[in-house]
Amino acid sequence: MTAKTPARIGILTVSDRASAGIYEDISGKAIESTLGEYLNSPWQSVYRLVPDERDQIEAALIELVDKEQCCLVVTTGGTGPAKRDVTPEATEAVCDRMMPGFGELMRMESLKYVPTAILSRQTAGLRGNSLIINLPGKPKAIRQCLDAVFPAVPYCIDLMEGPFLECDETVIKPFRPKK
Repeated sequence: MTAKTPARIGILTVSDRASAGIYEDISGKAIESTLGEYLNSPWQSVYRLVPDERDQIEAALIELVDKEQCCLVVTTGGTGPAKRDVTPEATEAVCDRMMPGFGELMRMESLKYVPTAILSRQTAGLRGNSLIINLPGKPKAIRQCLDAVFPAVPYCIDLMEGPFLECDETVIKPFRPKK
């Protein structure tokens, strides 16, 4: 990937109602807006919206990583305890390795705001050279969780030999070890 080639970042919203057109997907837009604030390097969003159906979530994740070549896929929705909340299971099914620290940190951060954060089942994992992160469904919680975990994302992608993600350090400061 050349310096001028935009990094491809998948945004996957998992929602029965948004996918049926009952309401607008504000969560996916919140992710895109937040990443737009964070990133200075060129990037392109690859958006998908699916219902809370495990097979459709898995298929969308596989497509975003394998076909669309997204270095990062950020999901929203389907991480709670309801029977139809199956995003973590779909993520685990398509990942080669799991990254449990992301979910742990997001829950710790969310606990600062709501006691129900312990009900969240957010996780993250690696598929090929891509990082997949499950976020909650509410825009405010999306921002809180991304603010917490994103400082580790660019270095994780570096380690997987992905594109160099340059951030606006007045908004978010990524951590990269000194060489």
